[in-house]
Amino acid sequence: QVQLVESGGGLVQAGGSLRLSCAASGIIFSINTMGWYRQAPGKQRELVATITSGGFTNYADSVKGRFTISRDNVKRTVYLQMNSLISEDTAVYYCKARRPNYASGYWGQGTQVIVSS
Repeated sequence: QVQLVESGGGLVQAGGSLRLSCAASGIIFSINTMGWYRQAPGKQRELVATITSGGFTNYADSVKGRFTISRDNVKRTVYLQMNSLISEDTAVYYCKARRPNYASGYWGQGTQVIVSS
C-alpha cells in the first residue's frame, strides 16, 4: 500500500509563508526522487521542485529564491518551505514519489494553497 499524504496548505496573505509536508509510506523512501507539483485553475500541472535521493534539488524558475524543498529520510517526509508568497502561487499542490528507472511514480491527493492580496 503506497500512500503520500500532504498537509500544511491553507489560506495565507501575500508576502507570507507556508510549509507543506508530505509523509510517505509503502515505498523505499530513501531511494525515491521526491517532488512537489502544482495545478492552478485552468492550467496544467507543473513542476515546482524536486529532490533526488542524493539531495540534488531543482526548482521552477517562478519559485527560485522563494521556495525550498528538503527531505528527512528518517521521518520519510518531504517538505516545501514557501516564502514571499504571491497570488500566482495559488494552486493545489501535489507530492510525487518516483523510483529511479521507472517512468512514473505515485501521487498524493493534493493540498490547497490560497494566497490572498
